[in-house]
Amino acid sequence: MSSSSKFIFPLNFRWGAATAAYQIEGAWNEDGKGESIWDRFSHTPGKIANGDTGDVACDHYHRVGEDVELMRELGIRNYRFSISWSRVMPSGRGVLNKKGIEFYDRLIDELLESGIEPFITLYHWDMPQALQDMGGWLNRDVGKYFADYAAAMVKRYGDRVKNWTTINEPWVVAHLGYRTGEMAPGVKDEKQCYQVFHNLFVAHGLALRAMREAHSDIQCGIVLILFPTEAASNSAQDAAAAEYGWHKDSGWQLDPILKAVYPTDIWNALGSFAPQVEPGDMALISQQLDFLGVNYYFRAVVSAEKGRLEEIPGACYTDMGWEVHADSLRQLLERINREYKLPPLYITENGAAYKDEKTNDGRIHDAQRIHYIRDHLLAAHEAIQNGVDLRGYFCWSLLDNFEWAYGYSKRFGLVHVDYGTQERTPKDSARWYSRVIRRNGLDEVLSLKAPMLV
Repeated sequence: MSSSSKFIFPLNFRWGAATAAYQIEGAWNEDGKGESIWDRFSHTPGKIANGDTGDVACDHYHRVGEDVELMRELGIRNYRFSISWSRVMPSGRGVLNKKGIEFYDRLIDELLESGIEPFITLYHWDMPQALQDMGGWLNRDVGKYFADYAAAMVKRYGDRVKNWTTINEPWVVAHLGYRTGEMAPGVKDEKQCYQVFHNLFVAHGLALRAMREAHSDIQCGIVLILFPTEAASNSAQDAAAAEYGWHKDSGWQLDPILKAVYPTDIWNALGSFAPQVEPGDMALISQQLDFLGVNYYFRAVVSAEKGRLEEIPGACYTDMGWEVHADSLRQLLERINREYKLPPLYITENGAAYKDEKTNDGRIHDAQRIHYIRDHLLAAHEAIQNGVDLRGYFCWSLLDNFEWAYGYSKRFGLVHVDYGTQERTPKDSARWYSRVIRRNGLDEVLSLKAPMLV
């Protein structure tokens, strides 16, 4: 096979999978864990599809050894997971919970013993309810408590864990948690949304400073969900609408983090909804990152007349109703590489939900997911060839899990979970991805023909 038919990634490219604490751990009120906003939200009637909760989820808290062994067998070399703030600090501040701390000690040690590098996310949406009762992210003091928590975690685990992210997807926390109300804590207030956005960035900055003071030998970043926006037509009006949409969603995140400013057009449009910014905030927010995590799932196609298009002719969609458009990942990476002075990048989440069912042979033949991941890896590879400093890829998700407001109705996992028995079954995509990792990329067979399994 000629070298031109291979898509090999850079040496030491990090291949991984990702999860989040509330989505997989279960044990929601065991061993001293405090209540989180997702415990409260999922127990509120009408908030979650089918009345589902994360009380048990994938029971990862009790099956951590099994899950680490599964990763080892699949050849997963890097694992991105989050710490449940309320498990290690039941009230969100002050005294640590010994059993919660020991759980993550055990997880980290077993990962390292299996040759798997841990990447920790400190906040994946599950604020301790005790802090929410104090105002949550609207209360700037919560950012200080977050920094204290971050420093405590780094002091405990920083001798073994070198890669840390502060906050996962502040866009989702602000917009879905405080504007539409479809996520915890379920607030519907646009003005609060933008103040929460800013306070999250301040909390990130405070945490970065505290983490580096606690342990100098770590790498720190943040994870942003970014939406490449494209015009619905060649008209100047649609092009302007698409650019405005980019500034509103992605620029609002990237500019303060990387340029110490908010996009002027969006700030002016917000008017009285613009957040209150205190002296020194922007310098705090824009501290140098060691890396930036990018979560990508879909693009936005924008029309000046209709806004964002919900249906695009000829498009394919996942079970979430999200358009599949892999080349937009390349466009996204190349655009931010042109427009910002970037640290190294990781794709910290990328994946797809499909209706997966076991067949008579006891396997899950999820060819659509394989094609989705394959095409996005090819797009990422092209971006690297075009000069993007992309260091790794984390597939979302390792396991089928509690998909927030969708409950257990959507399956993103490389591994199927039977929620009644907690049996884990690697899907065809897991076996295919394992082979990609071993080869450090894709060859002609892996990328262009039917999936080959180990």
